[in-house]
Amino acid sequence: MSLTPPQVVLVEDNEDDVFLLRRALQKAHLEVSLHLLQDGQEALDYFERLADQNAAEASLPDLVLLDLKLPFVHGFEVLTFIRSQPQLRDLNVIVLTSSGELRDQERATELNAHSYFVKPPHPDMLAEVARVLSASA
Repeated sequence: MSLTPPQVVLVEDNEDDVFLLRRALQKAHLEVSLHLLQDGQEALDYFERLADQNAAEASLPDLVLLDLKLPFVHGFEVLTFIRSQPQLRDLNVIVLTSSGELRDQERATELNAHSYFVKPPHPDMLAEVARVLSASA
């Protein structure tokens, strides 16, 4: 019997950052099924579809890696929507962004982001991803 890898949704518009994250996951030997959403509107549409499914049908991701500075809809709007939906509010969301601003970190904490990391991916972030994924297994 083969186990399916954890489902990770990556909301990221920068191709270089996507490449770096894929490479970092590979180097850390973290096997995941990565679903890429390339802008805030695409992410909002995706999570709205998940929220509209009944609980028995929903295939929720094990983890969401969310950039904040996204085209069309800001990452905080996506996170606010996730937290406002009963079916989604417990999703593990790690903010992975270029913003090291304290106000962004505080807002992410207020919206119950699991963690907040400044890009590029680094060993501490990967260790946290591994920990979250193993806890959700």
